[in-house]
Amino acid sequence: MRRPIRWGLVAFIVVFTAIQFIPYGWQRYNPPITEDAPWPTESAEALARTSCYDCHSNETDWPVYAYVAPFSWFVISDVDNGREKLNFSEWDDDAGEADDAAEAVADGSMPLSQYTFIHRDAQLSDDERQELIAALQEMDDSR
Repeated sequence: MRRPIRWGLVAFIVVFTAIQFIPYGWQRYNPPITEDAPWPTESAEALARTSCYDCHSNETDWPVYAYVAPFSWFVISDVDNGREKLNFSEWDDDAGEADDAAEAVADGSMPLSQYTFIHRDAQLSDDERQELIAALQEMDDSR
């Protein structure tokens, strides 16, 4: 019984080490901020920075697990997709995505559950959710 466990552990270590050399996820970058989002209140901005900015801005805080495959693959994918859909650091390039973001926050699909599972402080209470939705709608209306 011990021999299969030992071989299984060795196989796991070999595979885990090998996947570290797959180049996807090696580039973690924060492009320059061209124009920050015009948050209507400081508290709404603080909520967004805690719950949204890691994926939806050029101010991503890259945690340690973002450097270890296969976790890095998921982090890079989420950040790339998030920046593509809405980027609070490139507000000059916004095309009405704030309204879509308000809808995503309202229906509970944002922030992502896999993000809030690890980042408990990113979970929004009902009041925080409403405040963030109102701020996003106000920012969309001001365009």
